[in-house]
Amino acid sequence: MDRGIPTEEVLEEMRQAGGPPVQYLVGTPKGRLGKLEAELLKQPWQQAREGVRVKLLPQDGELYVCVESQARIGKERSMRRRRLRRLIGGLKELQEQRLGYESLLLKLGAAKKAAGRDWALIDITLPQRPAKKAALRERCDFSFQLRRDKLRIARRREGRYLLRSNLTGTDPGKLWTMYLQLTQVEQAFKDLKGDLR
Repeated sequence: MDRGIPTEEVLEEMRQAGGPPVQYLVGTPKGRLGKLEAELLKQPWQQAREGVRVKLLPQDGELYVCVESQARIGKERSMRRRRLRRLIGGLKELQEQRLGYESLLLKLGAAKKAAGRDWALIDITLPQRPAKKAALRERCDFSFQLRRDKLRIARRREGRYLLRSNLTGTDPGKLWTMYLQLTQVEQAFKDLKGDLR
């Protein structure tokens, strides 16, 4: 199955399908990893292959597979470091500019869009909105700081995926191999679509 995130309705439809049982292995949103984190912490790590280890959590007739890839940890950490450096540098530049309240909000909005998910790692303190319209153009200052508590949580989740499957009796190494095959199939479809265009 496509490794995109299917809806609960689609998964339920697959479970209820008549005829031969439909098997699935899908990725899940990062939010679900947070919800299952306490239970996953109790589970032991198993080596799936070199540089990849997994934790298995059977639940409600399904198997959740938490996968940690050392190569992916390094990649995600490097990408986050670059984005944060760019974001913090941009915020420092904004502090040096003589911006009015409205202009500052627009620039911060653009910075938020560029930072994406990493914006949540920064805590910004804005001055109170000026009451008079003319004062909106006067320079206003803001401060910011890195949310180290949120950064620790983000770092702990780097390089981790949460897979969900009804293949409950399957070896974790085999599940990971199947998931990688899905990525290769998706890439082949993407290449094929590009060639057809």
